[in-house]
Amino acid sequence: MKESPIFIKSYETMVWIMQHTAKFPRNQRFLMAKRMEEGSLDFYERLNLAAKHKDGRAGRALSEADEVLANLKMYNRLCKDLKLLAFNQYEYMAASLDEIGRLLGGWKKSISRRS
Repeated sequence: MKESPIFIKSYETMVWIMQHTAKFPRNQRFLMAKRMEEGSLDFYERLNLAAKHKDGRAGRALSEADEVLANLKMYNRLCKDLKLLAFNQYEYMAASLDEIGRLLGGWKKSISRRS
């Protein structure tokens, strides 16, 4: 399960976030960088939790992951507006988060069919 596309894409995005937030100005490193880094880690942890469980806890973990993903999308846009990310970096991150969202939606749909 952990080699599924959502795990691969989420891990790659998490690494990308860690590499780019390390370059944020000092005054934003403890606010925006921290939020983005913790958000990406929280998202991945919820995916792991969902993969471990096959009952209602999986659906709950995926719903929580969806909320975290929405926050990451908002943080990405805010970083662009604050000029912490270049526009091409914002676009890359937005496309990655969008793809992850589609994968997450498919997983949630497959769980709801089983119920």
